[in-house]
Amino acid sequence: MSTTQSERLRELLEPLVTSQGLDLEEIAVDSVGRKRVLRVVVDSDTGADLDQIADVSRALSAKLDETDAMGEGEYTLEVGTPGAERLLTEHRHYVRAVDRLVKFQLAEGGELVARILKVDDEGLDLEVPGVKGRKATSRRVGFPEIDKARVQVEFNRKDSKNEKEEEA
Repeated sequence: MSTTQSERLRELLEPLVTSQGLDLEEIAVDSVGRKRVLRVVVDSDTGADLDQIADVSRALSAKLDETDAMGEGEYTLEVGTPGAERLLTEHRHYVRAVDRLVKFQLAEGGELVARILKVDDEGLDLEVPGVKGRKATSRRVGFPEIDKARVQVEFNRKDSKNEKEEEA
């Protein structure tokens, strides 16, 4: 998708998404055979439920139908959320990922897997899990030190509230 088309679609659709209380995270147009698919990713600080996604999908569909932003020809509109292993690229993404385990690619090289404890304008306070029975350690990472960050899926994580109750 050309930058011009991407910018046009963002300008057209972002006010509608915002009016629904959501953030427009991503727009992508992909070709699937002879058809095109317009994928719109939305989110908010509290997440987006199915009703919100359905409402914004209807609003976007109506707006696209009344304009020629997608040009001639068929296309499919898909509206969804970022998913479990989302890439963190904006400050608000890091805020939304507080208490989540994240894999960082560091600008100096190397990787770090840590839990985000706190986010401010300069960077992150992290908890680096201990290995082989060692205690977790704290670490501060500034945004300029981060090359790439992606949320990790955790299947066996104990809820910290439940852990405290078990310890009592």
